Amino acid sequence: MTISAMQSQRHAVITGASKGIGVAIAKNLAQAGFHLTLLGRNEGRLEKIATALKPFTQTQAFTVDITDQLAIQAVIHKAIALLGPVHILVNNAGQAISQPFEKTTLALWQQMLDVNLTGTFNCTQAVLPSMLEATKQGISGRIINISSTAGLQGYAYVTAYSAAKHGVIGLTRALALELARKGITVNAICPGYTETDLLVEAIEKIVQKTGKTAEQARQTLASKNPQQRLVQPEEVARAVLWLCSSGSDAINGQAIAIDGGELAG
Repeated sequence: MTISAMQSQRHAVITGASKGIGVAIAKNLAQAGFHLTLLGRNEGRLEKIATALKPFTQTQAFTVDITDQLAIQAVIHKAIALLGPVHILVNNAGQAISQPFEKTTLALWQQMLDVNLTGTFNCTQAVLPSMLEATKQGISGRIINISSTAGLQGYAYVTAYSAAKHGVIGLTRALALELARKGITVNAICPGYTETDLLVEAIEKIVQKTGKTAEQARQTLASKNPQQRLVQPEEVARAVLWLCSSGSDAINGQAIAIDGGELAG
């Protein structure tokens, strides 16, 4: 994929950048020349990733809790001071905890909403003034929300997570319409079961509850994909890179499933 000189100088903020899909996105954007601000909660891992990417581009990392609105605003202000206006926001940070609905506490419900939905709101609201200002200079903006196939259909035992991810899709579509004439596109990417730490946690729960081996549990999850495999973080990252390119200007308000065809039936 060809990235223009103007695009390669753009400043991208990536949340949840310390592992999994976030790391893959950071690597792809760094190699394409985007300047990066990496946000996450694990300082050691963030700094390690930032150091590895610095040969490719300007990279900075900050530890922050995306559910803390004031903290996010302060970090974004600092990021802009160091690398300039934000042109791309990838809302990747998320958390999934499974629990039967009758055992879902209000605290768990609120936690899933706070991390997956309100965190996306906080980060988007924090970067939007800078992004809108940049559009006045002719540089388009991109907001890319990493949702889930659970944001497009229901899954048993993750009602709180699914509700939050459905909320992310609603936020994506509504904000896409609001910003359509302002030079900013808003889209969501919805991965199926993906080879990440969240998947490892899901496998552990299946093992505990069913007595299956870890490999049997992995195959159970992979079987939900018509291709009979797990989605790889790199596949999600390449879709993000495409949405950051000039060739995706007309893609707006979309929820793009990366699931091997799981939702096609």
